[in-house]
Amino acid sequence: MSSSKGYGINKDNMSYKAASTSNATEVRDGYTPQQQQEYSKYLSKLQQEFENRWCKKTNSHTFSDYERVRTLGTGAFGRVILLKHSKTQKFYAMKVLEKEKIMKMRQVDHTLYEKRILEAIRFPFTVSMEFSFKDNSYIYFIMPFVAGGEMFSHLRKMQKFEESLAKFYASQVILALEYLHFCNLIYRDLKPENILIDRNGYLKITDFGFCKVLQGRTWTLCGTPEYLAPELILSKGYGFSVDWWSFGVLLYEMNAGYPPFYANDPMKTYEKIVAGKYRCPSRFNSDLRDIIRNTLQVDISKRFGVMKNGVMDFKNHKWFKGIEWDAILNCKFPPPFIPKFKHPGDTTNFERYTEEPIKPSSYCRFESEFIDF
Repeated sequence: MSSSKGYGINKDNMSYKAASTSNATEVRDGYTPQQQQEYSKYLSKLQQEFENRWCKKTNSHTFSDYERVRTLGTGAFGRVILLKHSKTQKFYAMKVLEKEKIMKMRQVDHTLYEKRILEAIRFPFTVSMEFSFKDNSYIYFIMPFVAGGEMFSHLRKMQKFEESLAKFYASQVILALEYLHFCNLIYRDLKPENILIDRNGYLKITDFGFCKVLQGRTWTLCGTPEYLAPELILSKGYGFSVDWWSFGVLLYEMNAGYPPFYANDPMKTYEKIVAGKYRCPSRFNSDLRDIIRNTLQVDISKRFGVMKNGVMDFKNHKWFKGIEWDAILNCKFPPPFIPKFKHPGDTTNFERYTEEPIKPSSYCRFESEFIDF
């Protein structure tokens, strides 16, 4: 999945090649306006490819083409299962969504959006869909298997990330959000549980159930309580700003081991968020405190990612000194941590879940509601 050579797509490695610069230190310690201008041209090409795929349907497979291995995770509408393709022996992650549960929760539109988005996005740090199909009772999304497991699991094991690792992950999330926003997509559910780590130590943002094409402002209350932005809680109408707020929460949690806003009562959590009340651990250095303060900014007009300079406020911040953004994009920057796994289908980085059978109905359920799938 993803980037380009000479601001075009190279089908072999699809790597991004930046314009050369005479000052190597300038590349390491910041991102120049010229570099960002060239990178914007590259993003424009990716945006056009996204729009082309948005209008195109994927090839269909059937469940019989795959061998079920085990459950990788569960959710409100179904589960994610590890599969092995019968012919190619390649491993995939299959998201199984139950039509009846989707109907009960009134999430048909969100689910259709998720399908179309997964079909259309292509970026190094986002999961994308390879195939999809449906039967009488379920909808199936087939995606690449990301063997490293959830960031959430690794964060709990380590208790907190070393600053170098947090910086490495944060740079990828910034690039992923920049890409999504360039495609007019608002993500709305950034958290460690929705970030996977691949076998090379790089990230893949997953679960696009709350993602949508943004046209102006939107008002839907969705996401995870600890990660909701003030403007979302207050029903003011919002845009891409909520993703940058969630990034600030993620940045804090990666470095501290816990989120900045938390209470046993969700309403108390919301009160803290709206007031912008949090404390940084004493070990946070001044640069880390500064970037968090500017991202967890209740005043949207002063929040990093939203202001005139956009993502440049992040890319040129002192905390990211030493990050080579083009190397990160091309997955050439040495990862501080690589998950352990023994073979392509190794699931040791995932928790165990009780297995449940997939039993499609003998007749087609909710046919008209899911006709666009």
